[in-house]
Amino acid sequence: MTWSPSCVRAGRPALSVILYAAVLALPAQGQHSVVNDAFEMESEILDSTRKYAVYLPPGYDTSERSYPVLYLLHGAGDDQTGWVQFGEVQHMADRAIASGQATPMVIIMPDANTGVRGYFNDVTNEWRYEDFFFEELMPHVETKFRIKRQKRYRAVAGLSMGGGGSFMYALHRPDLFSSAAPLSAWVGPESAEQYRNTMRRWGNDLGSVTDEQLEAYIARHNAVRLLETLPADDISSVRWFIDCGDDDFLYKGNSEAHIVMRDREIPHEFRIRDGGHTWTYWRDSLPVVLAFVSQAFHQY
Repeated sequence: MTWSPSCVRAGRPALSVILYAAVLALPAQGQHSVVNDAFEMESEILDSTRKYAVYLPPGYDTSERSYPVLYLLHGAGDDQTGWVQFGEVQHMADRAIASGQATPMVIIMPDANTGVRGYFNDVTNEWRYEDFFFEELMPHVETKFRIKRQKRYRAVAGLSMGGGGSFMYALHRPDLFSSAAPLSAWVGPESAEQYRNTMRRWGNDLGSVTDEQLEAYIARHNAVRLLETLPADDISSVRWFIDCGDDDFLYKGNSEAHIVMRDREIPHEFRIRDGGHTWTYWRDSLPVVLAFVSQAFHQY
């Protein structure tokens, strides 16, 4: 007997119809995003095992294409799971991609809370997290996953401490990032005394580090100072999106960064919305950030 779609009796489809429907459904099974917040890599620079989380967009497993990448940085007290657990990155990214607001991308979320907290090398250069990020983490993930390695297809964003990391990474290495989106950013220490107090709260009294050493360090790790002193063309080679709530205790530094960029005629987007230093605020920011970085990925 030959089965055909016409062989349907009493509302029961023929076997060929069932098989055909099943075949059609197979590609859809791979069209789901994946999040894993427990990837590990060994770091020689930090002499430790480092964890990171990854978002892989719908279709990653069934395609052979390479994707743009967003490095998404957490705030103080969180780790690589912060954007996954509290930021709902999978849901937010899936929805932004499905609606056409954002292009499919890989999102990398590293842990900067284990060991010494923060995204920078420390004052003594004994803990070299920024070196780890550029020299070990980026090459590792951009080899392990199908990630495009050109500046145009790479972006960085983050909240609070991670907003400061976003500022620093894009200002220190504007050759690597097409877009940067600091959210509610800590723009960096303003004085040696302030930085000592911050480090004490984080469990580091800085030992015998002198104020002179700290001042040199601050000059390289305060976003406002860098925006005032670095070549405008280098800063302008990055697309900037700065966002901070009107009730956020970090509003001053973000506003100063905006004023400096306006005075130097450096193109950027600056948003002040109703809200404070909360995940509610950052969850609302994330879809806008995904759309913003996608503009460069799409060749705006």
